Amino acid sequence: MLDAMRQDVPLPAFVLGFLGALPFLGLAGLAVLAGPLGSPTVQAWALVSLLAYGGIILSFMGGVHWGWAMAAEEPSFERLGLSVVPALLGWAGYLLGGSIGFSIIALGFAALLWLDLRAIAEGRAAPWYRRLRWPLTLVVVACLVVAGVVA
Repeated sequence: MLDAMRQDVPLPAFVLGFLGALPFLGLAGLAVLAGPLGSPTVQAWALVSLLAYGGIILSFMGGVHWGWAMAAEEPSFERLGLSVVPALLGWAGYLLGGSIGFSIIALGFAALLWLDLRAIAEGRAAPWYRRLRWPLTLVVVACLVVAGVVA
């Protein structure tokens, strides 16, 4: 699957995108394993770290939409406004913490995928972006849901 996707996605985007997913996988895995291993301090650290990283990356991904909006001939309130929502969701998720925080950030990533697909359909994003965003979003949302259950 990765090889077929890699054929369409530029190598830097492919490598950096999947490297960006590693902290989600590592921290969610650590949170899951730390509980049965009797290390609540490590588990708490992994959960807070994942919540922070998720909020930061969600905000970063919203910045992509800010860039696309600014590149338009006439930036609209709708596009600029939607581009700041991920940062607000990431912040709210981090502040609320726990299962609710993870749910907010996971929903933010799912909604962002919808915005990305809309941008691709409108020609504001490269067609290959869809092949990168789908698997990364699935990995990220799954990690956040697992962490939300653990929290």
